[in-house]
Amino acid sequence: MIDTRERLALDVRGVVQGVGFRPFVYRLARELGLAGHVGNDSARVFIEVEGPGGAVHEFVARLQTDAPPLSRIETVATRPVPVVGETEFAIRPSEVRAGHTTLVSPDTAVCDECLAEMNDPSDRRYRHPFITCTNCGPRFTIIEALPYDRPNTTMSAFPMCPACRSEYEDIGDRRHHAQPICCHDCGPTLMFESRSPAGDEAVERASGTEPALAATRRALTDGRILAVKGLGGFHLVCDAGSEAAVGELRRRKHRPDKPLAVMVADLETALHLVHLDPGEVELLTSPARPIVLARRKPDAPVAPAVAPGDPFLGVMLPYTPLHHLLLGGDPVNRTEVPPVLVMTSGNRSGEPICHLDSEVVEKLGAMVDGYLTHDRPIHVPCDDSVVRVVAGRELPVRRSRGYCPMPVRLVHPVPPSLGVGGELKNTFCVAHGEHAWVSQHIGDMGDLETLRAFERSLGDFERMYRVEPRVVAVDAHPGYRTRRWADQSGSLRSVPVQHHHAHVAAVMAEHGVEPATTVVGFVFDGTGYGDDGAIWGGEVLLADRSGARRLAHLSYVDLGGGDAAIRHPVRSALSHLRAAGIDWSADLAPVAHLAAADETGLNLYSTQLERGINCVPTSSMGRLFDAVASICGLRHSISFEAQAALELEAAARTWNGVTPDYPLSESGGEIDPAELIRRLVADLRAGVPMGAVARGFHAAVADL
Repeated sequence: MIDTRERLALDVRGVVQGVGFRPFVYRLARELGLAGHVGNDSARVFIEVEGPGGAVHEFVARLQTDAPPLSRIETVATRPVPVVGETEFAIRPSEVRAGHTTLVSPDTAVCDECLAEMNDPSDRRYRHPFITCTNCGPRFTIIEALPYDRPNTTMSAFPMCPACRSEYEDIGDRRHHAQPICCHDCGPTLMFESRSPAGDEAVERASGTEPALAATRRALTDGRILAVKGLGGFHLVCDAGSEAAVGELRRRKHRPDKPLAVMVADLETALHLVHLDPGEVELLTSPARPIVLARRKPDAPVAPAVAPGDPFLGVMLPYTPLHHLLLGGDPVNRTEVPPVLVMTSGNRSGEPICHLDSEVVEKLGAMVDGYLTHDRPIHVPCDDSVVRVVAGRELPVRRSRGYCPMPVRLVHPVPPSLGVGGELKNTFCVAHGEHAWVSQHIGDMGDLETLRAFERSLGDFERMYRVEPRVVAVDAHPGYRTRRWADQSGSLRSVPVQHHHAHVAAVMAEHGVEPATTVVGFVFDGTGYGDDGAIWGGEVLLADRSGARRLAHLSYVDLGGGDAAIRHPVRSALSHLRAAGIDWSADLAPVAHLAAADETGLNLYSTQLERGINCVPTSSMGRLFDAVASICGLRHSISFEAQAALELEAAARTWNGVTPDYPLSESGGEIDPAELIRRLVADLRAGVPMGAVARGFHAAVADL
């Protein structure tokens, strides 16, 4: 039987640039004896293959089953085209296709093959801090434009040496068309500089891989604080085992309590710090290399100041060759480095991560004793991602490096649109057609620098994905800076969206729920502007994509002082005690705390609530968590968002005995926590352990 000759044209869309896809297609076609070509433009990879029908169909099947590890194929469209009698297969140069774009790969951790070469004394890239190939390394943070080719990246300033050029052009090489390819002879250069205590003059300079790394190790071993350049910005780094170094970092950064992330050399070292289940190990070692929040071991060799009062520790493994070299020590000169390093975002309080060499001294100079940097520019700042595993499932806390800019695939196409995001932990979103690109973590919008970072990143996304928004979704809160920014842009039609409806719609989109489907959404958070002008946050909504109706909510309580109540859970506690009809007697922890701190303030707050002066009604679940934390005596004021709730959860985890049964149910559209407050106050007065009370509260919310 004769296998008829066929020719197929294929359009492949998804993450198919910068991941070795064209060389993979070339090798597969050659293996199957097929002729034709492969190329890419700013929208897709396009392929034509010609040969025996059986081989052509096997090619189509293996295109998806054997694809490169970093590729993510969304669609493959095929159509028959006339046979032309070609006998060779070729890779065509990249093209630009007006009005279309392709997907960009996230930055990924250095792969095992590159690490093996980096640790091989006979390899020409031995101990090269920028080793990479088509399966790993920087992508999103170095791209300036699409298509993803070296001239459109920050590597354009580094001409390839003849050896790298040969690998780049060799179709059989792992580095064929690896855009960040380089070596000791043609790549970026490491530089170290230490500063005087006043930060105004250099004390020591070292250039080149080994001198810069040796100086860095000495400084960290001596307890100094450094700024170290990563993929998406600078980290502030010190010895995590030194209470003095960590305490000094906190003092300089004005970050008294918020936990600090740490980096260790390998999984074995991580297991000395935290308990890891299989899902956490998988995340920790994944190409994304996020910070994983895991249960800290009692004897973990880290200073108490790293994560005070927190049963979890944020741990990550090295994701750049530089990190591996730094934490691995120097096998020749036997210089060591502290085994656990604090690796926290390099920024001033409230500002986005610092990523420009030209700004590092100005922004971080007062916080550090020196800098380990290099001359490969970071075009797109991108903070570390933070994840947690709950009941075997990955829950993102902060979605950024390693995940961004992978889009959410939409069930139905949308016109060019922009969502400017919220006020805290801001991310924005640009959408067009079937894709919604959610930005990397930007930060809290209360700072001018964060607003500028928002504008820069938004411009990058709009250019990269060729989206010119015609409409912008804004939070309904009239005071949000993102809404004011959108309203002042002039060229966009603003559509206000109620905060909690946005939460529900986002989850619908994430899970591919049809827009017209009606869902019941539970939205529990700290603050959101309600349709009635109150502050919502404990909501049950009946919603679809276009609208929502409030089915039930936590009963309103009055909070005095606006944002002051968010920073001081004691105020939430006093408000909930008052709403539950409980006298502010001195045996109650929040009353005793405020009376000891400021007796006049206690009386003033009582008067404020009685007269409704500067009070706002709220149904916030976040404020209820704050109230219970304060009533339990855990936390009366906070220095970072959700601190009281985190400590309440930590207390609940300590209890393994009989858990109190607290009522929290809905009646007539209201979920009134008054009886719950009365019961748990009675239990505390009766000597029930605080951990039991905390666990009972969590169980009540879960049962609800």
